[in-house]
Amino acid sequence: MKIGYRTIKTAIGTPFAIWIAQMLQLDNFASAGILTILCIQITRKRSFLSAWHRFSACLVAMVFSFIFFELIGYNPLSIGLMLFAFIPVTVWLKITPGIVTSSVIILHLYGSGNIEWDTIWNEILLIIVGIGTALLLNLYMPSLENKLGEYQQEVEHNFSIILQELAKFLREGNDTWTGQELTYTADLLEKAKSLSFRDVENHLLSTHNRYYHYFHMRTKQFELLERMLPLVSRITADYEQRHSIASFFDDLAGAVHPGNTAVIYLKKLKVLKEEFRQTRLPQSREEFEVRASLFHLLNEIEQYLIIKRSFKKSDV
Repeated sequence: MKIGYRTIKTAIGTPFAIWIAQMLQLDNFASAGILTILCIQITRKRSFLSAWHRFSACLVAMVFSFIFFELIGYNPLSIGLMLFAFIPVTVWLKITPGIVTSSVIILHLYGSGNIEWDTIWNEILLIIVGIGTALLLNLYMPSLENKLGEYQQEVEHNFSIILQELAKFLREGNDTWTGQELTYTADLLEKAKSLSFRDVENHLLSTHNRYYHYFHMRTKQFELLERMLPLVSRITADYEQRHSIASFFDDLAGAVHPGNTAVIYLKKLKVLKEEFRQTRLPQSREEFEVRASLFHLLNEIEQYLIIKRSFKKSDV
């Protein structure tokens, strides 16, 4: 059983917040631990947003509690009426994540039977201790670089296999490939994008995240690889151009890495397309359809390379 870092933070932060609240001799000191639990998040950005939502909602809740409890009385009816007004206001202010936290404060004020400045100050300190503890703990986030690097290597390895299989089919017409790399790569890219987005939210002051853009680029390329499959499967007749494209795929398979090789291969592709244009015209309908599929395949490869070239420009 693996214990995650959120679990560790919660286990450390909750008793710490309660201890601080006890040291300050606050009423309902255990609620500081509850606030800490609610504010532990998986990224720094979410942590700050959560803290803001919950702190704001608690302040609004205190104002509503004073108005409703003092005017209507400290009874269950006043709580129900207050929530009818309070919840729509939190939705309007876009602080709905703070509803649960503020409910704790509302019940404290209801249980006090008389809202005074000392009561308000006690609740504000509880909020500061609970949310502040969570914020301090969330300043540390484990690095995701190693895992993202592993995902990158796996994606590139699968891309190489897919390109090699496309080349093999064009050269030999071999359809024994199971295609499992396609399914695995699709799942891998989803996981990688999700993790890279977490990495983005952990770097609040950074405007560029290499891994996030990298996996976005690979996703677009993967969509093109999937589109190439039916094109390749339709090319059954043996033409010289098939072998030329197969060799090109083999070259691409050996150059799947983060480096800037797209420009080189775009130049090679331009030469290949020019050779295609200089060949004799199709002599039959079947030859015309195959040649059209081959040329369409070249255009898809070109888009594949353009996406990579654009990524390198934005990565500078």
